This record gives sequence, structure tokens and C-alpha cells, in this order.
Amino acid sequence: MINLSVNVNKVATIRNSRGGNVPDVRQVALDCERFGADGITMHPRPDSRHIRYSDVYDVKPFMRTTLNLEGFPDENFVNLVMKVQPAQVTLVPDEPEALTSDHGWDVEANFKRLSELVALFATKNIRTSLFVDADKDKIHWAAKTGASRIELYTGPYAAQFTTNEYFAVHSFVLGAQYAKDLGMGVNAGHDLNQDNLAWLAAKIPFLDEVSIGHALISDALYDGLEATIGKYQSRLKNPSLFLPRGKY
Repeated sequence: MINLSVNVNKVATIRNSRGGNVPDVRQVALDCERFGADGITMHPRPDSRHIRYSDVYDVKPFMRTTLNLEGFPDENFVNLVMKVQPAQVTLVPDEPEALTSDHGWDVEANFKRLSELVALFATKNIRTSLFVDADKDKIHWAAKTGASRIELYTGPYAAQFTTNEYFAVHSFVLGAQYAKDLGMGVNAGHDLNQDNLAWLAAKIPFLDEVSIGHALISDALYDGLEATIGKYQSRLKNPSLFLPRGKY
């Protein structure tokens, strides 16, 4: 089964726009778990424009599922990971001013640093996932770092899906299978939504986890959080029921 990790960054964005603690990020995260999410993703950035480091400390002790802590591995983030000890850390190559994650690691160019971090986090039994493009060379180098998983950057998949779903998913199927053959787990994330999720799940049924925030939280404004999480889980558990134009 493919796990659903709900990214609650957008909840923090709404809260920060007004000040105070409405909506309550911790309560939303715990509600996501209660409504069927398999995990929670939090991605604090240096400018604290959405999730803050204090949110991570506030939420983690109350969680019943797994925390995926995502971020660029500067000194502050690494210290946060070592203190909080999430189940998984997903390292992304974002510059501090980046609006959102929009590319994967050049793993070869950052091999020494990433390998050191994988080894460091392993001392606390923290699983490391590297955010990469669906490119065999990048995946090859990711495996050499010792990382347990990759997270495939699915932005290009989502962009191409509405035009040609077969072409859109092709490189991701190949990349995921290559990672699996190398003994790695495979996660996926970015721009996944109710329209394109089932096709990805059907074509890569051995995915370990998808991380979804923006689309899911946006859908919840219309349908409510519980119903929305149920809809995303349905697409992961029974993708054949939600395929585009009845294709498989």
C-alpha cells in the first residue's frame, strides 16, 4: 500500500498571514492523522514563511503516525533533525529564497555532503530520502550515498499529465524501477492532486509514500479535511477506479 503523508505547510501559511494561532497547525496535523493520513510532512524554511521550527517541536510529541521532516540541510536544519528525530528526513536542494521545491539534487556534485548527512542521521535511526529528478544518473548517485529512499520530484509529471499521461509517467516508471532495483525505497511528491494521483499509483504500485500539501489543503476548503483525505486515500488504494478516461 502507498502511504499518504499530508504536508501541512499551507495551514501554517494561512495562520501566519493573520498572526495568532488560527488555524492551529498542531490540531490540523492531528486531525489529518485521525482522518486517515499515514504521516505528516513539515518543511520549515529559513524565513519561517509557513512552518516554523517551533511548529515541529510542538507537533512531533503528539503524533501517532510518522513525521517526514523536509528541508535544505543547512546547520540549523540539521540540528533540528537531530533534536526532533523524525522517522524520515527528506533533503531538498532549495535555495533559501525558493518559492517551492522545483528541482532535484545534483547528487554527484553534492555527494560528499549528502553521504555525510545520511551517515549522521543513521546514528539516530532516521531514514533519509533524497529529492531527485526521474533521472537514472541522479538515482545512481543517490543510492551510492547510502540513502534509504529517494523522493521523485513529480512537477514535470503533473505538467505533462493533462496532455499525454503515458508520456508524462514514462520516465518516472523507469526511474522508480531503477531505484527499486538498487534496493531503495521510492517516495514521490510535488503537484500531485486528485486528477493525476491514481495514474501514478497505478503505474508505480510499489511507491512507498506520496507527500501532498497544496492541492489537498486547497481541496479541503471545499470538501472538508476528512472527506478530502478519504478521496486521496481512495486513489492510492484503488487507483483503477480513478484512471483517466478509463485507461489502465
